[in-house]
Amino acid sequence: MPSALKLLFVSSFPASPATFGAQRRLEGLMRSLASRNRVSFVGLCPPDFDRDVAYRAMREYCDEVVLVPCREAAGRSKRISQLRSLGSTKSYERRYMNQPGLQRELDRILRARPFDVVSVETPFMAFSRFRSAPPGHPPPHVIVDAHNVEFDLARQYGEMSTGLSRRVYHALNWRKLRREELRAWRMVDGVAFTSPDDEARARAFYPEIRSAVVPNGVDTEQFRPRNAAPDARPTLLFFGTMNYFPNLDAVRWLLGDIWPRIAKRSPDVRLKIIGSHPPPDVLAQHGPDVEIAGLVDDLQRHLAEATAIIVPLRIGGGTRLKILESLAMGKAIVSTALGAEGIALEAERHILIADDPEAFSSAALRLLEDPALAHRLGDAGRKVVETTYSWAAIAERMEGFLRELRGSVRQTTSEAMTASG
Repeated sequence: MPSALKLLFVSSFPASPATFGAQRRLEGLMRSLASRNRVSFVGLCPPDFDRDVAYRAMREYCDEVVLVPCREAAGRSKRISQLRSLGSTKSYERRYMNQPGLQRELDRILRARPFDVVSVETPFMAFSRFRSAPPGHPPPHVIVDAHNVEFDLARQYGEMSTGLSRRVYHALNWRKLRREELRAWRMVDGVAFTSPDDEARARAFYPEIRSAVVPNGVDTEQFRPRNAAPDARPTLLFFGTMNYFPNLDAVRWLLGDIWPRIAKRSPDVRLKIIGSHPPPDVLAQHGPDVEIAGLVDDLQRHLAEATAIIVPLRIGGGTRLKILESLAMGKAIVSTALGAEGIALEAERHILIADDPEAFSSAALRLLEDPALAHRLGDAGRKVVETTYSWAAIAERMEGFLRELRGSVRQTTSEAMTASG
């Protein structure tokens, strides 16, 4: 059995308790890797996180947890900071994620304990210093765990934004992000992408990148089919935090173009939207047929009670945790092609795919009107998750990449030293 790896994860938010997609990926990987390796964490703790709760939750599987308090601009203050960043050579994201307090803690822990690999959760944090080590120990290798190709996501934001200031900001900013992201990929020893599509996008810009595909996963014990009483009315469910622009765009497209078609053809259907930070225009849609539920305590119960899950995403990258979690619950899903991108699913066998309002609404109605179809899709989707997307299987892929990277980098270094001697 190979010796345990000593791993340090670095993030701009705590991993636990996980309430949104990026947290669930980080927590799923760290918790699963910790079953066979030594895992520690250093990261920022924005003001909307309870530092004590996060610390206790992460200490369940981490040897050491360091949470650095930080201020995070919000609302008008954040927009002003973002606009000011356009006059800087550094992006807003890079300036925010590389704070002096974080670097001090990184220096301290890296000089005190040897690590094999440092995993950085965003390319914009890769500009911190990670190569320190205690005397007599080699510096750690560094990877970026790329949840998305960030500059491509920012480019999509610009194309889909409606306000002039946002369009101008993203049109200028995504090119800066591209420059920084490419530089980060070159600085580190490897990059883990969540989908083959993202890896291909990266290779188009940097063919020499050392990378692997480590998709998102799901806790198949926490998310599993339940014998729950269905909602009193047939219910379509969307879930996702709404301070993440791809989710907010999906909800607005759903409410404006898709839901009216469904409601007209099937007046007894109910729509439920779950997710924190719904803006006023979304909250205004709450009524007898549309429930804007906000953040809920038991997501699995709401998934179990729903008739079907809808994922009308038009912007995104990586792989969607909401689809994997819904599949794990044995639920039938309608998604756009982009929403299902990167997941090994076959249309009509595991999921229904539709990309315009008329086709999407028709697909959703098919699931409402044909319980046998919904049941068949749900069963097939659960089997895919069990065999391919459990966190145990995903963590094994990540560990394999880390060990391969560690061995190949050391071999390359040894060969270079021999040649120079």
